[in-house]
Amino acid sequence: MAPPAEKPDYSSFNNWLFKSEGASRIEKGYDFKFSIEDLEACKDQTTSWDGVRNYEARNFMKDYMKVGDEAFFYHSNVKIPGIVGLVEVTKESHPDPTQFDKKSYYYDARATVDNPKWFLVDVKLKRKLKRCISLEELKHWQKVHSMTQGPLSELRLIKRSRLSVIPISKEEWDFICSLEDQESVIDG
Repeated sequence: MAPPAEKPDYSSFNNWLFKSEGASRIEKGYDFKFSIEDLEACKDQTTSWDGVRNYEARNFMKDYMKVGDEAFFYHSNVKIPGIVGLVEVTKESHPDPTQFDKKSYYYDARATVDNPKWFLVDVKLKRKLKRCISLEELKHWQKVHSMTQGPLSELRLIKRSRLSVIPISKEEWDFICSLEDQESVIDG
């Protein structure tokens, strides 16, 4: 019998990616849209990153994120999904109040104030990117880097595409940031 796989340690990570739906998607009367423009319109361009209901994504926020960590703001559910901005964590994890609100889409009857199940962090917009770094472009670089052992060879955005909160290594962060000032390798 093989030993259990060692749990990765993300305590040294200071960079993340937050996925948000950049266009409307209505489900049971709830619109999931939250674009970078919506964040820009928030008071002090700051908001709580609520509604995360995946345990792995929740644990990244709850156990590893620190004030000052930076993250990419990623638009999904749009014509060209991709990274459109940078945000900074301004408040470490605290219980997500939507889990206690019976009128909320995110209500969780199992959660109590004494035993919350879901957590969030607060984020502030640092800036919009000069251009969208598209998912298609990131897939291109991940494919190239998987053959050359480059910085995006293990990019979790591609390998764990269903997660809404994703750790980004320093090497991945630096490479992706460098793309902003380059023309996209993808036509269109």
